[in-house]
Amino acid sequence: MLVAGVDVGAATAKTVILGDREILGYAIRPVGRDVRLSANKVTKEALDKAGLAISIGDLNYVVSTGYARESIEFANKTITEIICHARGAHFMIPSTGFIIDIGGQDSKAIEVDPEGNVTNFAMNDKCAAGTGRFLEVMARVLEVESVAEMGPLALQSKEPCRISSTCTVFAETEVVVLRAGGKEVKDLIAGIHQAVALRVAAMASSLTFKPDAIFTGGVAKNIGVKRFLEERIGVKFLVPDEPQIIGALGAALLAQTELAKQH
Repeated sequence: MLVAGVDVGAATAKTVILGDREILGYAIRPVGRDVRLSANKVTKEALDKAGLAISIGDLNYVVSTGYARESIEFANKTITEIICHARGAHFMIPSTGFIIDIGGQDSKAIEVDPEGNVTNFAMNDKCAAGTGRFLEVMARVLEVESVAEMGPLALQSKEPCRISSTCTVFAETEVVVLRAGGKEVKDLIAGIHQAVALRVAAMASSLTFKPDAIFTGGVAKNIGVKRFLEERIGVKFLVPDEPQIIGALGAALLAQTELAKQH
């Protein structure tokens, strides 16, 4: 039986193909103006990578999640990203009790029980500060080629700048002023990463941090954010080999559960 989990967020679309609780293939691609087309393309790409010469319609069950989950016409069921992320993280690291997920446009903190069920969560989806979008804006302001380059630069800093604004627009102005004042780019980048960590830590402060914490989402690939977040919260984070697919993986696992109910 073949199932798929499709996670279409604000910035990227992800699909994971599962067969008997084994990941057969996955794909990640930017979300364009047409979320339905993005969902179709990323799912076809995942099927190709899995070596499956079948159409989307041949999948036995599909669960969609993410901002655009209601728009995925080929999905059999929609499930919120909080539940999907918890299930996917538990599958990757069964001992985890706590998840931080930072994506393109939101950040989430999730507590889970030993079975991977959500027991508590907090979410920031109203402000770009503390998200991948914030880092993208700052990379453009500082003329850094990509967000990926920012993490290593942040770790080179000995004197991170203090970025006090919590609004992306005001923080952008603050960074421009600091740069004009002669601050080094690496110190500005370190300050930006500290600002992200501070924002996420504040969002998660009402939750209980537990052992084997896991860091997911596209921003989990940024070693600077990881380091400053660990320092701020006081826990070490485990990062999956591909942290961007955790929501889609959870959706695929839930698709298997739903399919099993029918047999």
